[in-house]
Amino acid sequence: MAATQKTALGESDPAASAAPGVGGIDWRYIRYRLRRSPLAMLGLAIIAFAAILILGAPWLAPYDPNRLDLLHRLAPPSLAHLFGTDEVGRDLLSRIIYGSRVSIPVGLAVVGISMGAGTVLGAFSGLVGGRTDTVIMRIMDVVLSFPSFVMAIALAAALGPDLVNAMLAIAIVRIPFYVRLARGQALALRERPYVKAAISFGARPLTIVRRHIVPNALAPIIVQSTLDIGGAILTASALSFIGLGAQQPTAEWGAMVSNGRDYLLDQWWYPTFPGLAILVTAVGFNLLGDGLRDIFDPRLRGR
Repeated sequence: MAATQKTALGESDPAASAAPGVGGIDWRYIRYRLRRSPLAMLGLAIIAFAAILILGAPWLAPYDPNRLDLLHRLAPPSLAHLFGTDEVGRDLLSRIIYGSRVSIPVGLAVVGISMGAGTVLGAFSGLVGGRTDTVIMRIMDVVLSFPSFVMAIALAAALGPDLVNAMLAIAIVRIPFYVRLARGQALALRERPYVKAAISFGARPLTIVRRHIVPNALAPIIVQSTLDIGGAILTASALSFIGLGAQQPTAEWGAMVSNGRDYLLDQWWYPTFPGLAILVTAVGFNLLGDGLRDIFDPRLRGR
Protein backbone atom coordinates (compact mmCIF):
# COMPACT_ATOMS: atom_id res chain seq x y z
CA MET A 1 0.00 0.00 0.00
CA ALA A 2 1.41 3.40 -0.93
CA ALA A 3 2.62 5.67 1.88
CA THR A 4 0.35 8.45 0.68
CA GLN A 5 -2.96 8.47 -1.08
CA LYS A 6 -4.10 10.89 -3.75
CA THR A 7 -7.18 12.96 -3.13
CA ALA A 8 -9.77 13.77 -5.77
CA LEU A 9 -7.79 16.93 -6.58
CA GLY A 10 -4.59 15.00 -7.11
CA GLU A 11 -2.95 16.23 -3.88
CA SER A 12 -1.35 14.00 -1.28
CA ASP A 13 -3.44 13.29 1.78
CA PRO A 14 -1.70 14.54 4.95
CA ALA A 15 -3.90 12.23 7.01
CA ALA A 16 -2.19 9.25 5.43
CA SER A 17 1.36 10.51 5.71
CA ALA A 18 1.28 12.74 8.79
CA ALA A 19 -1.06 11.15 11.29
CA PRO A 20 -0.68 12.47 14.84
CA GLY A 21 2.13 10.82 16.74
CA VAL A 22 1.95 9.63 20.30
CA GLY A 23 4.65 12.04 21.41
CA GLY A 24 2.87 15.26 20.47
CA ILE A 25 0.38 17.04 18.28
CA ASP A 26 0.69 17.10 14.51
CA TRP A 27 -0.56 20.60 13.64
CA ARG A 28 -0.32 19.89 9.88
CA TYR A 29 -2.77 17.03 10.30
CA ILE A 30 -5.09 19.22 12.41
CA ARG A 31 -5.15 21.96 9.75
CA TYR A 32 -5.94 19.37 7.09
CA ARG A 33 -8.83 17.86 9.08
CA LEU A 34 -10.23 21.26 10.06
CA ARG A 35 -10.46 22.23 6.39
CA ARG A 36 -12.54 19.11 5.79
CA SER A 37 -15.02 19.96 8.58
CA PRO A 38 -17.57 22.64 7.53
CA LEU A 39 -18.88 23.18 11.06
CA ALA A 40 -15.39 23.52 12.51
CA MET A 41 -14.50 26.02 9.77
CA LEU A 42 -17.70 27.94 10.56
CA GLY A 43 -16.66 28.10 14.22
CA LEU A 44 -13.18 29.21 13.20
CA ALA A 45 -14.69 31.92 10.98
CA ILE A 46 -16.81 33.20 13.87
CA ILE A 47 -13.74 33.31 16.13
CA ALA A 48 -11.74 35.11 13.43
CA PHE A 49 -14.54 37.67 13.05
CA ALA A 50 -14.58 38.18 16.82
CA ALA A 51 -10.82 38.70 16.76
CA ILE A 52 -11.26 41.37 14.07
CA LEU A 53 -13.82 43.15 16.27
CA ILE A 54 -11.48 43.04 19.26
CA LEU A 55 -8.48 44.39 17.36
CA GLY A 56 -10.37 46.87 15.20
CA ALA A 57 -12.91 48.20 17.69
CA PRO A 58 -11.64 51.83 17.61
CA TRP A 59 -12.01 51.90 13.82
CA LEU A 60 -15.10 49.72 13.40
CA ALA A 61 -17.32 51.29 16.06
CA PRO A 62 -19.36 54.16 14.56
CA TYR A 63 -19.62 56.05 17.88
CA ASP A 64 -17.92 56.36 21.22
CA PRO A 65 -19.44 53.51 23.26
CA ASN A 66 -19.91 55.77 26.33
CA ARG A 67 -21.22 58.87 24.55
CA LEU A 68 -24.60 59.95 25.92
CA ASP A 69 -27.34 61.23 23.62
CA LEU A 70 -30.51 61.70 25.64
CA LEU A 71 -32.37 63.13 22.64
CA HIS A 72 -32.17 59.70 20.98
CA ARG A 73 -32.59 57.42 23.99
CA LEU A 74 -34.11 53.99 23.24
CA ALA A 75 -34.13 54.76 19.52
CA PRO A 76 -35.04 51.73 17.35
CA PRO A 77 -32.60 50.30 14.79
CA SER A 78 -32.06 52.73 11.92
CA LEU A 79 -29.38 53.83 9.48
CA ALA A 80 -27.98 56.17 12.13
CA HIS A 81 -27.94 53.46 14.80
CA LEU A 82 -28.01 49.99 13.23
CA PHE A 83 -28.70 48.24 16.54
CA GLY A 84 -30.59 51.09 18.18
CA THR A 85 -29.66 52.91 21.39
CA ASP A 86 -29.97 52.24 25.11
CA GLU A 87 -31.75 54.14 27.88
CA VAL A 88 -29.21 57.00 27.84
CA GLY A 89 -28.77 57.17 24.06
CA ARG A 90 -25.54 55.16 23.74
CA ASP A 91 -25.13 53.37 20.42
CA LEU A 92 -25.65 49.62 20.96
CA LEU A 93 -23.56 48.52 17.98
CA SER A 94 -20.57 50.46 19.28
CA ARG A 95 -21.04 49.04 22.78
CA ILE A 96 -21.33 45.48 21.44
CA ILE A 97 -18.14 45.92 19.40
CA TYR A 98 -16.27 47.28 22.42
CA GLY A 99 -17.91 44.64 24.60
CA SER A 100 -16.10 41.97 22.59
CA ARG A 101 -12.87 43.36 24.07
CA VAL A 102 -14.20 42.53 27.54
CA SER A 103 -16.36 39.40 27.27
CA ILE A 104 -14.12 37.30 25.00
CA PRO A 105 -10.79 38.04 26.75
CA VAL A 106 -12.47 37.23 30.08
CA GLY A 107 -13.50 33.82 28.71
CA LEU A 108 -9.99 33.20 27.37
CA ALA A 109 -8.40 34.29 30.65
CA VAL A 110 -10.69 32.05 32.70
CA VAL A 111 -9.83 29.01 30.60
CA GLY A 112 -6.14 29.90 30.54
CA ILE A 113 -5.94 30.16 34.34
CA SER A 114 -7.98 27.05 35.05
CA MET A 115 -6.30 24.99 32.33
CA GLY A 116 -2.77 25.98 33.37
CA ALA A 117 -3.26 25.41 37.09
CA GLY A 118 -5.43 22.32 36.69
CA THR A 119 -3.18 20.62 34.14
CA VAL A 120 -0.01 20.99 36.19
CA LEU A 121 -1.73 20.02 39.44
CA GLY A 122 -3.51 17.01 37.91
CA ALA A 123 -0.42 15.76 36.07
CA PHE A 124 1.67 16.05 39.24
CA SER A 125 -1.01 14.27 41.27
CA GLY A 126 -1.26 11.38 38.81
CA LEU A 127 2.51 11.01 38.50
CA VAL A 128 3.35 11.10 42.21
CA GLY A 129 0.34 9.13 43.46
CA GLY A 130 0.07 8.02 47.06
CA ARG A 131 -1.06 10.36 49.82
CA THR A 132 -0.39 13.48 47.74
CA ASP A 133 -2.74 12.24 45.04
CA THR A 134 -5.40 11.39 47.62
CA VAL A 135 -5.28 14.82 49.26
CA ILE A 136 -5.41 16.73 45.97
CA MET A 137 -8.29 14.69 44.57
CA ARG A 138 -10.33 14.92 47.78
CA ILE A 139 -10.01 18.72 47.66
CA MET A 140 -11.17 18.64 44.04
CA ASP A 141 -14.11 16.43 45.02
CA VAL A 142 -15.16 18.97 47.64
CA VAL A 143 -15.15 21.76 45.04
CA LEU A 144 -17.07 19.59 42.56
CA SER A 145 -19.68 18.72 45.18
CA PHE A 146 -21.15 22.22 44.82
CA PRO A 147 -23.03 23.32 41.68
CA SER A 148 -20.52 25.22 39.53
CA PHE A 149 -22.58 28.35 39.02
CA VAL A 150 -23.61 28.56 42.68
CA MET A 151 -19.96 28.19 43.70
CA ALA A 152 -18.96 30.93 41.24
CA ILE A 153 -21.65 33.25 42.64
CA ALA A 154 -20.48 32.62 46.21
CA LEU A 155 -16.82 33.27 45.37
CA ALA A 156 -17.61 36.36 43.29
CA ALA A 157 -19.81 37.76 46.07
CA ALA A 158 -17.07 37.08 48.65
CA LEU A 159 -14.41 38.77 46.51
CA GLY A 160 -16.65 41.70 45.62
CA PRO A 161 -18.60 42.77 42.52
CA ASP A 162 -15.89 43.28 39.92
CA LEU A 163 -15.06 41.78 36.54
CA VAL A 164 -11.62 40.57 37.62
CA ASN A 165 -13.06 38.97 40.75
CA ALA A 166 -15.75 37.26 38.68
CA MET A 167 -13.07 35.95 36.31
CA LEU A 168 -11.05 34.52 39.21
CA ALA A 169 -14.16 32.95 40.74
CA ILE A 170 -15.05 31.16 37.50
CA ALA A 171 -11.45 30.03 37.00
CA ILE A 172 -11.30 28.50 40.50
CA VAL A 173 -14.53 26.62 39.87
CA ARG A 174 -13.21 25.21 36.56
CA ILE A 175 -9.84 24.00 37.91
CA PRO A 176 -11.09 20.58 39.18
CA PHE A 177 -12.27 19.57 35.69
CA TYR A 178 -8.76 19.99 34.30
CA VAL A 179 -7.19 18.33 37.34
CA ARG A 180 -9.26 15.19 36.79
CA LEU A 181 -8.57 15.18 33.06
CA ALA A 182 -4.81 15.70 33.43
CA ARG A 183 -4.62 13.14 36.24
CA GLY A 184 -6.26 10.51 34.05
CA GLN A 185 -3.76 11.21 31.30
CA ALA A 186 -0.85 11.09 33.75
CA LEU A 187 -1.94 7.73 35.15
CA ALA A 188 -1.74 6.27 31.65
CA LEU A 189 1.44 8.05 30.60
CA ARG A 190 3.46 7.22 33.71
CA GLU A 191 3.55 3.59 32.56
CA ARG A 192 5.27 4.55 29.30
CA PRO A 193 8.95 3.54 28.96
CA TYR A 194 10.25 7.10 28.56
CA VAL A 195 8.56 8.20 31.80
CA LYS A 196 9.88 5.18 33.70
CA ALA A 197 13.34 5.88 32.28
CA ALA A 198 13.18 9.49 33.47
CA ILE A 199 12.14 8.32 36.93
CA SER A 200 14.95 5.75 37.08
CA PHE A 201 17.50 8.43 36.16
CA GLY A 202 16.32 10.54 39.09
CA ALA A 203 14.44 13.30 37.25
CA ARG A 204 12.33 15.51 39.48
CA PRO A 205 8.55 15.03 39.33
CA LEU A 206 7.92 18.59 38.10
CA THR A 207 10.53 18.12 35.37
CA ILE A 208 8.83 14.91 34.24
CA VAL A 209 5.47 16.67 34.28
CA ARG A 210 6.82 19.56 32.20
CA ARG A 211 8.83 17.54 29.68
CA HIS A 212 6.92 14.27 29.33
CA ILE A 213 3.42 14.28 30.83
CA VAL A 214 1.94 17.64 29.79
CA PRO A 215 3.19 17.64 26.14
CA ASN A 216 1.71 14.17 25.58
CA ALA A 217 -1.56 14.98 27.33
CA LEU A 218 -2.29 18.20 25.45
CA ALA A 219 -4.73 16.81 22.88
CA PRO A 220 -7.74 16.18 25.17
CA ILE A 221 -6.88 19.25 27.25
CA ILE A 222 -6.95 21.51 24.19
CA VAL A 223 -10.32 20.07 23.16
CA GLN A 224 -11.75 20.59 26.66
CA SER A 225 -10.40 24.16 26.87
CA THR A 226 -11.88 25.09 23.49
CA LEU A 227 -15.28 23.80 24.55
CA ASP A 228 -14.96 25.61 27.90
CA ILE A 229 -14.35 29.07 26.41
CA GLY A 230 -17.97 29.42 25.31
CA GLY A 231 -19.17 28.27 28.73
CA ALA A 232 -16.80 30.69 30.47
CA ILE A 233 -18.15 33.59 28.39
CA LEU A 234 -21.71 32.57 29.28
CA THR A 235 -20.89 32.27 32.99
CA ALA A 236 -19.08 35.62 33.08
CA SER A 237 -22.04 37.23 31.31
CA ALA A 238 -24.41 35.60 33.81
CA LEU A 239 -22.42 37.01 36.74
CA SER A 240 -22.52 40.45 35.11
CA PHE A 241 -26.25 39.95 34.54
CA ILE A 242 -26.84 39.61 38.31
CA GLY A 243 -24.48 42.46 39.17
CA LEU A 244 -21.37 40.53 40.24
CA GLY A 245 -19.31 41.10 37.10
CA ALA A 246 -18.70 44.17 34.96
CA GLN A 247 -19.97 47.45 36.39
CA GLN A 248 -21.22 50.55 34.62
CA PRO A 249 -20.18 52.16 32.35
CA THR A 250 -18.10 49.18 31.11
CA ALA A 251 -19.44 47.80 27.84
CA GLU A 252 -19.92 44.08 28.59
CA TRP A 253 -22.46 41.84 26.92
CA GLY A 254 -23.94 40.29 30.05
CA ALA A 255 -24.32 43.66 31.77
CA MET A 256 -26.00 45.05 28.63
CA VAL A 257 -28.53 42.21 28.64
CA SER A 258 -29.17 42.86 32.33
CA ASN A 259 -29.76 46.56 31.74
CA GLY A 260 -32.06 45.84 28.80
CA ARG A 261 -34.29 43.24 30.44
CA ASP A 262 -36.69 45.91 31.72
CA TYR A 263 -37.20 47.13 28.15
CA LEU A 264 -37.67 43.74 26.47
CA LEU A 265 -41.35 44.14 25.58
CA ASP A 266 -41.24 47.65 24.11
CA GLN A 267 -37.58 48.07 23.10
CA TRP A 268 -36.75 44.52 22.05
CA TRP A 269 -33.44 45.44 20.41
CA TYR A 270 -31.81 46.52 23.67
CA PRO A 271 -31.31 43.05 25.25
CA THR A 272 -31.62 41.08 22.00
CA PHE A 273 -28.49 42.15 20.15
CA PRO A 274 -26.06 41.71 23.09
CA GLY A 275 -27.67 38.33 23.77
CA LEU A 276 -27.13 37.31 20.16
CA ALA A 277 -23.48 38.36 20.43
CA ILE A 278 -23.06 36.01 23.42
CA LEU A 279 -24.89 33.21 21.61
CA VAL A 280 -22.94 33.44 18.36
CA THR A 281 -19.56 33.64 20.10
CA ALA A 282 -20.28 30.67 22.36
CA VAL A 283 -21.51 28.64 19.40
CA GLY A 284 -18.34 29.49 17.45
CA PHE A 285 -16.05 28.15 20.16
CA ASN A 286 -18.25 25.07 20.65
CA LEU A 287 -18.19 24.26 16.94
CA LEU A 288 -14.40 24.53 16.88
CA GLY A 289 -14.17 22.38 20.01
CA ASP A 290 -16.40 19.72 18.44
CA GLY A 291 -14.22 19.70 15.36
CA LEU A 292 -11.05 19.27 17.42
CA ARG A 293 -12.70 16.49 19.43
CA ASP A 294 -13.50 14.61 16.23
CA ILE A 295 -9.88 15.00 15.11
CA PHE A 296 -8.27 13.85 18.36
CA ASP A 297 -10.72 11.07 19.22
CA PRO A 298 -9.48 7.87 17.49
CA ARG A 299 -13.00 6.38 17.63
CA LEU A 300 -14.36 9.26 15.51
CA ARG A 301 -11.34 9.79 13.26
CA GLY A 302 -12.40 7.22 10.69
CA ARG A 303 -15.90 8.60 10.13
